Amino acid sequence: MLVLMDRGFDAGDFLAGVAGTGAQFLVRLNASRRPPMLRSLPDGSFISVIGGVKVRIIAAEVTVTCHDGTSYGGWYRLATTLLDHRAFPASRLMALYRERWEHEVAFLALRHTLLQGRVLRSGDPAGLEQEAWALLALCQALRIAITDAVQSVPGTDPDRASYQAAVDTAQDLVITARNITDPDGDLTGSIGRTVLARLNPPRRPRVCARRVKSPLSRWNKHPPGKPTTSKKITQVTSKTIPADHERVTRRPKTVTNPGGP
Repeated sequence: MLVLMDRGFDAGDFLAGVAGTGAQFLVRLNASRRPPMLRSLPDGSFISVIGGVKVRIIAAEVTVTCHDGTSYGGWYRLATTLLDHRAFPASRLMALYRERWEHEVAFLALRHTLLQGRVLRSGDPAGLEQEAWALLALCQALRIAITDAVQSVPGTDPDRASYQAAVDTAQDLVITARNITDPDGDLTGSIGRTVLARLNPPRRPRVCARRVKSPLSRWNKHPPGKPTTSKKITQVTSKTIPADHERVTRRPKTVTNPGGP
């Protein structure tokens, strides 16, 4: 298991706890953290220690280019327990880190797809806890069914699997009491077959403007440099910053828009 984590989850004790489970991790470090450089690696990363856990530090500039020529980016520094720079190149890990945002889609599926925007019904703490665990168990069961289905067809992009299709099929099976058990032991099952038959189109790389509803939100102001309207992404590039250079300077964010207002 590889755990992807944002800034704010890079405390030493916490990372040691994650590593103690046997899972690998890839976490973005806060700008104020200055881990010691124990050994530099050929790809520009270096070996360090955080919370007693040996990690590899990767720094890079990431630039996003949109269809109208707008470009923006920032400076990222990641720590990972994947220490082998040959098996896990820095460029691949930087590209993988962007997948962390998919947890937002998972939360969306739990709140809006399963609950359809409703709030929890229980009126006491014990009931709320029971209801929350039931929803999490259902969400996980559906995700397992989707994963089994996707893995049954090599080369299928998991991002194309429709969670809504899985929910609709599960509801139909419960209502009609059909195929509750599969005597043939088919891991794909009725839910999986429906998911594979209703695959979404390939994902379109795009940047979306942040929508903030609460005036008290810390994100009330639009992030500097990010487009204020949705735009198609044509290219994402990352340039690894060598360990020696990364420790003495931090490159600023860049924003250019040669073709737009």
